[in-house]
Amino acid sequence: MCGIVGYIGNKEAIDVVLNGLRALEYRGYDSSGVAYIESNGSGRVVKQAGRVEHLLPGLDQEKSKIHIAIGHTRWATHGLPNTLNAHPHTNSDGSIMVVHNGIIENYLEIKRELAKNGYKLITQTDTEVIPHLIDYYLKRLGSFEEAITAALNDLKGAYAVAVLATAEPEKIYAAKLSSPLVIGVGRHNEYILASDPNAIMEHTKKVVFLEDYDLAVISKDKLSIKDLRKNTLKSAKAELLDYDRDKSSKGDFPNFMLKEIFEAPQAIKSATLGRVQADKGIVKLGGLETVTTQLKLIDRIVIVACGTSYYAGLVGEYLIEELAGIPVEVQLASEFKYRSEPFSRSSVLLAISQSGETADTIAALKKVKDYGCLRLGIVNAAGSTITRLTDAGVYCHAGPEQAVASTKAFISQVTVLTLLALYLSDGTKGYRNLLKELDLLPDKVQAVLDQAEKIKTIALKYKDSKDFMYIGRGYVYPCALEGALKLKETSYIHAEGYAAGEMKHGPLALIDEDFPTLAIATDSPLLEKTYSNIEEIRARSGRVVALATEGNKKIGKLVNDVIYLPKTLEITQPILSVVAMQLFAYYIAESKELNIDKPRNLAKSVTVE
Repeated sequence: MCGIVGYIGNKEAIDVVLNGLRALEYRGYDSSGVAYIESNGSGRVVKQAGRVEHLLPGLDQEKSKIHIAIGHTRWATHGLPNTLNAHPHTNSDGSIMVVHNGIIENYLEIKRELAKNGYKLITQTDTEVIPHLIDYYLKRLGSFEEAITAALNDLKGAYAVAVLATAEPEKIYAAKLSSPLVIGVGRHNEYILASDPNAIMEHTKKVVFLEDYDLAVISKDKLSIKDLRKNTLKSAKAELLDYDRDKSSKGDFPNFMLKEIFEAPQAIKSATLGRVQADKGIVKLGGLETVTTQLKLIDRIVIVACGTSYYAGLVGEYLIEELAGIPVEVQLASEFKYRSEPFSRSSVLLAISQSGETADTIAALKKVKDYGCLRLGIVNAAGSTITRLTDAGVYCHAGPEQAVASTKAFISQVTVLTLLALYLSDGTKGYRNLLKELDLLPDKVQAVLDQAEKIKTIALKYKDSKDFMYIGRGYVYPCALEGALKLKETSYIHAEGYAAGEMKHGPLALIDEDFPTLAIATDSPLLEKTYSNIEEIRARSGRVVALATEGNKKIGKLVNDVIYLPKTLEITQPILSVVAMQLFAYYIAESKELNIDKPRNLAKSVTVE
């Protein structure tokens, strides 16, 4: 979602900020802008609807003299995606400039109070109240730091903000509440501020993560952080991020999504590396060692997640209940935080998120903070908010994922959930066989990828469809949901995922010759029942594409097209199935010449509710 970048130092600040904003383009946005202090001490804002490149004609030609700047990419929430509503926003005379991620829930109330005091706000955004509110307090308190502190104390909701002021031309002020913000510590009297580490990795891997209610005051040679709740200074602890910039480039692929689909074998290897000894039947999860005793006492696991991570959690429910015998329920984080339900100390809340910054999932963790229960995380992004809110967890190690539609993150999440289920089990249900299969799985996924051209040929037969049904049973039922999501995300085709046994309970009414179905019919004890569901669809003139296991001779007589997958255990079928469906969705989207990495209306990291 919205991106923030700021810079203060000896380099050309505008170039640093623009490059940082480009690094965040994968998150999705509809407008962009930059604010900076000119050499004469005045403030300037340049902003446009559209891409970062649109800013270039309006930027100061004397860029070499600009050493402090903030920038923003906006994904519209309050107000249309136009130049007026784009960030940065300013007070009336342009002396205070603000960029903001998040949502100010009480902005209308603040706006009314400001109007009573003579302030005229001109945009539809919630953000605009911030510079005016700072201005209001500055006139009464005299101190800029006190003014911004007072303004922040008035805000309700979620925010990450960066502020420039002509009265403080050598400082950037930054603060956060429930929205990520990180400060990169440069080598030569410089700091780079960003809402996502991707924007600063070009300059440094040494970072300071701001925590909720932190206010940072950043100058060239000093960083100070104040806890707004306690009104006390705190130490700025720097961490080194494990990040490979080369993995953030497309390489020889036309876009990030295809590249990341083809990284699935490596994602499995990275998720299992150092954690699995198949010959000894051992699973070692170092991130959980500090809570081993507590894990022995749990009697219930609640998984919270959103989107693709939610569907990975549904697969995890099957895995943990079958292998470990622990009751599991999976809830959408956006619903969980508003529910009232029993939650004991013997329950575990397991949060799953690729970015580790998903706002609803963070809110779910905060909800149970005082419950006394164990909070665990499965996260791909090291150092993210969820990793700091949880008691323990497991990293996916999938590497950066740039495309908005998640692919390899799902693969790594399901792999980690398999390891977690084995870690929690007593090892009596095919422990060694499953571990050996995990060792073989990367090669089997590669065998699916090797069929890319065949899958493309099949996909193109259905590229003009306006609707699609995805069905599955057991372990691959959540995969049907995920397959439908991938198709609608990338190609904008309406798609629904259903448990195959539910077809007679309503969805069958949709089926006709123009409403095709992708049926996951891989080997399992329920395969014959899936055949029956396919027959129901075919009897209504529905076309069917099937995912089936190699050697299945019957399926070809029942369906229009078949994509064959290597033989594997039922437990590991979700990974092979999803890779095939990712390719299927990708090639349909490609045929429509759509922006596959950045689908319309969507953002990579959903950091606001």
